[in-house]
Amino acid sequence: MDCKNLVNRIGAMGAMDVERQVLRGLVLALLLPWTAAVQAQSDEEDAPLPMSERPVLRANPLTSGFSLDGQRGDPAWRDATDSIPDLTTVEPDEGEVPAAPTIIKVFANPDEIVVLAWCRDREPERIVSFSKARDSNLDEEDHLTIVFDTFMDSRSGYVFRVNPSGARFDGLVPRHADEVNSSWDAIWEAKTSRDETGWYAEIRIPVKSLSFEKGLETWGFNIERRVERLLEVSRWSGVSLDYEVTQPSRAGLLSGLPHLDYGLGLSVRPAFVTNTRNPGPGKDIDFDADVALDVTQKVTSNLLAALTVNTDFAETEVDVRQINLTRFEIFFPEKRSFFLEGSDIFEFGVGLDEESLVPFHSRRIGLIGLNEEEQSEVPINAGGKINGRLGNTNLGALVVNTRKTDSLQLDETVFVNVPQTTMGAFRVSQNVLDESSVGVIATFGDQQNRSNSWMAGADFTFETSSFRGEKNFLVGAWGLLNDREDLNGDKSAWGARVDYPNDLWDINLTSTRIGDGFDPSLSFLVRNNVHIWDFGMEFNPRPQWPWVRQMFHELSFQFFNKLDNSAWESYSFTIKPIDWLLESGDKFDISIEPEGDRPPEIFEISADTDMLNRSYEWVRYVFGARAAERRSLSGEVRLETGTYYNGDMNALEARLTWKPSALLALEATGEWARGEVQALIDDYDDYVPPRYDLVEKSFKEQVFGFRLNLNFSSDLQFSSLTQYDTEGGEFGTNNRLRWTFDPLGDLFVVFNHNEVREVPFGSTTGKKEWRFVSNELPIKVQYALRF
Repeated sequence: MDCKNLVNRIGAMGAMDVERQVLRGLVLALLLPWTAAVQAQSDEEDAPLPMSERPVLRANPLTSGFSLDGQRGDPAWRDATDSIPDLTTVEPDEGEVPAAPTIIKVFANPDEIVVLAWCRDREPERIVSFSKARDSNLDEEDHLTIVFDTFMDSRSGYVFRVNPSGARFDGLVPRHADEVNSSWDAIWEAKTSRDETGWYAEIRIPVKSLSFEKGLETWGFNIERRVERLLEVSRWSGVSLDYEVTQPSRAGLLSGLPHLDYGLGLSVRPAFVTNTRNPGPGKDIDFDADVALDVTQKVTSNLLAALTVNTDFAETEVDVRQINLTRFEIFFPEKRSFFLEGSDIFEFGVGLDEESLVPFHSRRIGLIGLNEEEQSEVPINAGGKINGRLGNTNLGALVVNTRKTDSLQLDETVFVNVPQTTMGAFRVSQNVLDESSVGVIATFGDQQNRSNSWMAGADFTFETSSFRGEKNFLVGAWGLLNDREDLNGDKSAWGARVDYPNDLWDINLTSTRIGDGFDPSLSFLVRNNVHIWDFGMEFNPRPQWPWVRQMFHELSFQFFNKLDNSAWESYSFTIKPIDWLLESGDKFDISIEPEGDRPPEIFEISADTDMLNRSYEWVRYVFGARAAERRSLSGEVRLETGTYYNGDMNALEARLTWKPSALLALEATGEWARGEVQALIDDYDDYVPPRYDLVEKSFKEQVFGFRLNLNFSSDLQFSSLTQYDTEGGEFGTNNRLRWTFDPLGDLFVVFNHNEVREVPFGSTTGKKEWRFVSNELPIKVQYALRF
């Protein structure tokens, strides 16, 4: 049966038929594996890697004379009595001996943890390492990953990563085998060096930078090494392609820890900020200076309270522009440090993401705009937050008060008055069984001060890494209610998900129902009044061919049905017969994507191109290729072609990156989209439905970007992002210098400049000209005092 016939058949089925058949299958899918998994969990042999089977490394005593320099000359290297002599390969051949050994030694005293690593390499001149900046993406470079489970709860922990050039990455153990949550930033140090035998890393982590279960003498611990040119991954514990190093349930043990001392647990970080602004042509230059304050206090060894006053986000990088030819908003992630720290606590539900619903989206606080992309900042008076753990309970609470702002400019013609507003979020989850959780969430307040705004809900997730022996499996359900003065109808949302995320087979099924009156003020919601059915299946074999590392075959679909499932509103299929990762690290893919849409009202697909609200179906063909990042010159290209709505569209995305050394990295990006559709004539408002006139209209949109990174050291970097959007004629550049002059202190110097290319008002030639919009020069220095 082809995709179109399948869609029509589902759309023609009655609501009760769809509900009964799909829900019956969903219930069976939920209950049968869940029953088997619960039974497995009750058997000690199938619990997350029993303690008796975990490898153990004893921490060596750390003397006060240790010097962190990245060199293998400190006596600690020689005096250690306990070490990991080598790792075991996960890729390319599971359970084998790596091409060269990795020696790990761990030291501890009451104040800090130190990890020493000797990464031997027979060809050190071929080590792949370009990055030096903090929180760089090191996935496609040589690097070490270290994981600590400081609560021994097999579901939480910290991730530290370092490459041979000294770049540092830190984050939190992800939920449900997702990507590492890199929003968490800690104070820690790392030094590296190289010689003819390989590279060395010395890592020092202050105890004050971590939360932990007080009194524990043993933590969960794991370490993984990647050798990029060989695409080799080796690990100490949990050596299986089905597991990630970030799964604490499969970690080894770090024993012999002393009584750890975090002191008073108080950190005070004042910041001094100046800002010089030119708000526009012919306007006076503004200068102001202010003081901001951030205070954190450890209530217990694993519960942290934070206070921010007169908060400033001068160092925050601007959003990356994107082409949007849909009728929905694009999701932009949070980048402000106060909201990022501890944000993992507020994650809620399974099967929820930026394509459906993000229950708590902190960008709804302190930012307001005409859409998600164009946001203006609302000053924050003060904010308070508490996050951490009490026993097996995970707790997060956030309250922020924003300042009254008159005539806040949203764009060149729109100004609004924003009242003083208090908003917040609350999240509690309880660890149950070995890796599962149950919890609640609540939010309140509205940046536009619409009254009676709140949301509340509960979720349950059963998760195990021991399903049918040693496989990952999770199943979960969630429900939410909300209200606000302007909302009517069904104000609820609920969903469920079954997921089998493993290396060879990755299969999931999600059902999400969102009422027509569900629209929480502090959430990111793509659309309401829909019932979403989402299924994905990947078969990812490793053929053992001399030039292919792994093949990824995907079949997935997503239906956005009407709330009663009587008919579809939109759908998309992805059929990916080819997606191959080569032994060289290069990758290419081909996919076919049938799609359909029945917009409920007229919408704008591009500037001055308005589409009629009727049924559309089309097919897209996608071709992609990516060159391995291990080369100094790399890039990727993605071509889409085929029909689009009632016309055609070709789109191209390209990126070219040049990294001649660890000092310099240049990246150029571009997005092009060009198409023709049958759209409404410009004065369609004069017509009365169903009498509409359609004409052929062409559209073209382009976004160009250029990024420059100068990495003088792991503590001194300059970055510049320049973007140009042809649709609005907007040109902007964001330039940032960051100097970490001390592990506790930073200096930021930022310069932003914006121009627009447009036809001047009253022009008789119609010729576009460049016009200055604004620029600003914020400077911020901050230093943390720890007690």
